[in-house]
Amino acid sequence: MRASVFVGTSLDGFIARPNGALDFLDAGGSEPHGYEEFIAGVDAIVIGRHTLETVLGFDRWPYDKPVFALSSRPLPPIPAGAQVERLSGHPRDVVQQLEARGLGHIYVDGGVTIQRFLDAGMIQRIIVSRVPVLIGSGIPLFGPLSHDIVVRHVTTRHFAGGLVQSEYEVVP
Repeated sequence: MRASVFVGTSLDGFIARPNGALDFLDAGGSEPHGYEEFIAGVDAIVIGRHTLETVLGFDRWPYDKPVFALSSRPLPPIPAGAQVERLSGHPRDVVQQLEARGLGHIYVDGGVTIQRFLDAGMIQRIIVSRVPVLIGSGIPLFGPLSHDIVVRHVTTRHFAGGLVQSEYEVVP
């Protein structure tokens, strides 16, 4: 199974403000930057509970793929038509469960979830879109790791709105 990250950050590396707000991401302009193509190539989305709660606050449900929310507690109410299932366990176990269901490519999202999957060696591809704004504090994309994770640069693209996107492969 392949697991990828596609995430936006402030230039100083935060994926959200301390309160979880994502409003600063608009600073990167609104031109297409590959998300639609990326999401078309994944079978399902794996997110943490905090990310699920953030997404539930959006005006509309953003996913047309199955979503697996990692939580040890029951999930909050889910919008009608959304495919959301609760899972729990170590990232390796989660990947094995999803692979057993025939899934071939998952999108991993949410700060702690990304960090846990990276530390467990379950991420193969990372795409980071840096928006041209410094917010000074917030929820970091990367956190403490139990070991170094070596990545290989694949490509970097820049967009008229100032967004700079870099893609990396995780070296096994």
